[in-house]
Amino acid sequence: MPEPTGLHVFVLGGIGEVEAGADLAALIADAAGSRLRDGDILAVTSKIVSKAEGRQVRAADREQAITDETVRVVATRAFPGGMTRIVENRQGLVMAAAGVDASNTPDGFVLLLPVDPDASARALCAALHERTSLRLGVLITDTVGRPWREGQTDIVIGAAGVTVLDDLRGTTDASGRRLDVTVAAVADEIAGAADLVKGKTSGNPVAVVRGLGRLVGEPDDADARGATRLLRLSENDMFRLGSAEAHAEGFSEGYAAGLAAAAVDAASVVSVTE
Repeated sequence: MPEPTGLHVFVLGGIGEVEAGADLAALIADAAGSRLRDGDILAVTSKIVSKAEGRQVRAADREQAITDETVRVVATRAFPGGMTRIVENRQGLVMAAAGVDASNTPDGFVLLLPVDPDASARALCAALHERTSLRLGVLITDTVGRPWREGQTDIVIGAAGVTVLDDLRGTTDASGRRLDVTVAAVADEIAGAADLVKGKTSGNPVAVVRGLGRLVGEPDDADARGATRLLRLSENDMFRLGSAEAHAEGFSEGYAAGLAAAAVDAASVVSVTE
């Protein structure tokens, strides 16, 4: 696979506030005008996708909204300002607060992530292809923290028309050594590059990344199966639980095993006395 010769990343200004029911493809195409090229990748902030899909919901208690979106608690920690919860949400993403966002929303409302970010990306990619007749990729991005690293960065939570993992296993490095484990998370790398120009407070929710056409396929390309390919299965996760949760789980299992052993001992005593 040939290496790119350069990367050009720029924002699409003028999209403005997005409301429920908005036609995102129309908004993006109008903002882009004639600037899009075959092989471009559009990095779209999840917030405008959620707003267009009506995922802004009334929630007097943000903590309850987080609980409602949680399928597994990974770790919790109390701070003077409140409780931080790292959880797996309904989309299979492990992140703080289940991705529930209260910023840039009216008082008493929170914004949830798209129900199916990959499906949202596919629909947007197909609509843009229909409008432009161009071979485009769409990445839906969100901001997350990372274990063992300070600060936040953007990652991809939904994808269409883009190869999200560049599997280099079986190839060789510059010294001729075989690569056996290298699989580049190119979609997340693109999301990070796009965030550098979108910014967090500039009101630019969409960026165009140009120069990676080698990663872009047709909207139904079998090699672009969405961002779910980036999710590590829990059985392969060496850090599935926080320390407190691991201790609690181990204690519960040990306690249950102790009760079972005691029941076996009691049964054997009864059997002997009889």
